[in-house]
This record gives sequence, structure tokens and C-alpha cells, in this order.
Amino acid sequence: MANKKKKRLIFRSVVLAILAVAVGFALYSSFTDDEKAVLKEGDTAPNFKLKTVNHEQDTLALSDFEGKGVMVNFWATYCEPCKDEMPYMEELYKKYKDKDVEILAVNLDQSELVVTRFLKEYGISFPIVHDQKGQVMGEYGVGYLPASYFINPDGTIEKKIIGPLTLDRLEGYLQDIIPES
Repeated sequence: MANKKKKRLIFRSVVLAILAVAVGFALYSSFTDDEKAVLKEGDTAPNFKLKTVNHEQDTLALSDFEGKGVMVNFWATYCEPCKDEMPYMEELYKKYKDKDVEILAVNLDQSELVVTRFLKEYGISFPIVHDQKGQVMGEYGVGYLPASYFINPDGTIEKKIIGPLTLDRLEGYLQDIIPES
């Protein structure tokens, strides 16, 4: 009888040890994968090319703005904080485009028609590209909206902001990426 209990205890201990090792490995793997996938300040911004919604060109690529400071903003029409910062972006776009700073907004809605209506309603003139399948969003590791990346003229990420921006904060980040004359 005592022998059976001892065998059961050993069996349960082995199963528990195997589960503990498996959980530990899974946690370790997820942390190391996340560290590799997440873009950090100082990293080179991945290039992308997407269909435009409101621009004379059919597609735009991040590389089209080489040598300029670029704010890449991920947003959607269903995101209320995204809607709140759009007027700030429009106001500052007019002010900073002559200083070689561009705003490129990456929309994540499913329907381009919804985006077009939104842009007309808000009077948006800065370039909007459509990431309908979320590929660029995934490449940049965006999990929450809005998300903004401020990219230096050399293509490195100066600042990454998750969440909405005030007019003052947005202007400060745009000033940081003005190309040196």
C-alpha cells in the first residue's frame, strides 16, 4: 500500500515538474520574441508601401519621404482618441510641411469608403494610406490606437507614443524631427 502511494507521488511530481518546465519555456519564449518584435527608439523604421486614400499617387512608401522628418500615425475611424488628435495633426501639417516634416497616417479600417467620408468630414489634407490587412501595423508592433512614430530624416525612430497626443506635445515631437539645414 505504501509503495503504491509512493509511486503515485513520484508520478505526480514528475508530471508537475514537466508542466513547470513547459510553462517556464513558454514564458521565456514569449518575452524574448516580444523583445525582438517591438520597435524601439533608435531603431530603423521599417519601410512600407500602401495604397493611398486621399493623395494624387496611387501608393505611398515611407521611403518616399527620405531625408524628411516623418510622423507615422496609426489610427481608425472607430477610435475616439484618434478622432480627437486629427484636427491637431491637420493644423500642424500645414505649419510643418514647409519645414520638411511630413505626417503620414496609416488607417486600419476595413472599408475605404468609411475612411473617405471621415476625411471629407474632418477636412484632412495630409496623406492617408490604407493598411486594410494590418500588415504594417503588425510590422510596427502596434497593439493600441492611436500609435505614433516620429522618424528622423535618417530613418531612425526618434520617439514612439502610444495613445492620443495634445497639440503641444505633438508640436514638440514634430520640432524634434525637423531636418537640419
